[in-house]
Amino acid sequence: MRLSSYFLPTLKETPAEAQITSHILMLRAGMVRQGAAGIYSWLPLGLRVLKKIENIVREEQNRAGAQEILMPTIQSSDLWQESGRYEDYGKEMLRIEDRHGRAMLFGPTNEEMITDIFRREVKSYRDLPLNLYHIQWKFRDEVRPRFGVMRGREFLMKDAYSFDLSAEDGVKSYNAMFVSYLRTFARLGLKAIPMRADTGPIGGDLSHEFIILANTGESEVFYDPAFETMDPMVDAGTAKDDLQPTVDAWTAPYAATEEMHDATLAPDNLITGRGIEVGHIFFFGDKYSAPMGATVQGPDGKPVAVQMGSYGVGVSRLVGGIIEACHDENGIVWPEPVAPFKVGLINLSAKDQSVTDACDKLYSDLDSAGIEVLYDDRNERAGAKFANMDLIGLPWQIALGKRGFEKGMVELKNRKTGERWDVSLDDIVSQMKG
Repeated sequence: MRLSSYFLPTLKETPAEAQITSHILMLRAGMVRQGAAGIYSWLPLGLRVLKKIENIVREEQNRAGAQEILMPTIQSSDLWQESGRYEDYGKEMLRIEDRHGRAMLFGPTNEEMITDIFRREVKSYRDLPLNLYHIQWKFRDEVRPRFGVMRGREFLMKDAYSFDLSAEDGVKSYNAMFVSYLRTFARLGLKAIPMRADTGPIGGDLSHEFIILANTGESEVFYDPAFETMDPMVDAGTAKDDLQPTVDAWTAPYAATEEMHDATLAPDNLITGRGIEVGHIFFFGDKYSAPMGATVQGPDGKPVAVQMGSYGVGVSRLVGGIIEACHDENGIVWPEPVAPFKVGLINLSAKDQSVTDACDKLYSDLDSAGIEVLYDDRNERAGAKFANMDLIGLPWQIALGKRGFEKGMVELKNRKTGERWDVSLDDIVSQMKG
């Protein structure tokens, strides 16, 4: 993509309405713009990141055996009244009425709707276990929406729902999602610690929040030092053929949110810090299936209320969470798996036709090699181009100017470490492919 024709409205100054780093940088980097309080439009750069996160989440859900569906954003109040949550959910639920006077709502979550789908279609224990998920926009009318996408009213969420015949099988499904989440966040370039958590309005007794450690985190967290050296990809392992995980959520080292912390259970060398919630999983048994009649015929021919769990990942919230954990004084530092582009190509001598021709060819070669590249071909000062690339945080920068061109060399910069070195113009494409 050529920056001269790319819609990237960056800002030099800090917007007055932004209070935390991720909000500041998402606005300055031209990723989002606010339409109303807590509601954002995603511009091209931000949408590329959002879609990359979404795809990684989807791949790991599929790998764990969950099946993707898509449920609507607008729900009937009838299902929520049936489950008993319509009045209990509170003012965060946006209640609306259609032209026929029917009570509707903009879904904050989907336990009721998925239970209704299940009870209509699944009749036998032979169809279990079953895990269905979707990635859809939600709305919760926060009393004080703030911090950009970290606490907005409209947000993109992956929510999955498991159905099992017994509580024992339900915990196995819970553990499978626990492993899936460890793998998901590791692939996103994050260390997310699973912490025992309060179940809140979702209900149930078993729950874990997945927390990204960040000094700007919204809540205090407590965890075992073992998490400092834990490799999630190794410790999670891979799912077996029967989709049962190789780790148990309830034998993980101690970690808890502020609400669930118990000093009597914690290790002596407990670490405290601050964190950002990016995922939450629950096992709540028959909380929804019993009142809504979601039963299957058991092996003895008698009806059994299925055991359920739900599993959420804040896909849009993750964009802000990653920035909070991955930035420096110059801007964002994207982990490569979620970066909007892998490489930023900078033409330092745009008025020199020979340099421009070489940059154009390099841009074409990188693109042909399947390398996502943002090419700054504008007639701007070199300092402004470098600052802009640092701000948007692409993992690699390739700069070519007149002196480098005459030597047949480009300057390659690693955005995370700041390290720079010269690479042959003939070798740079193959090095970027490696």
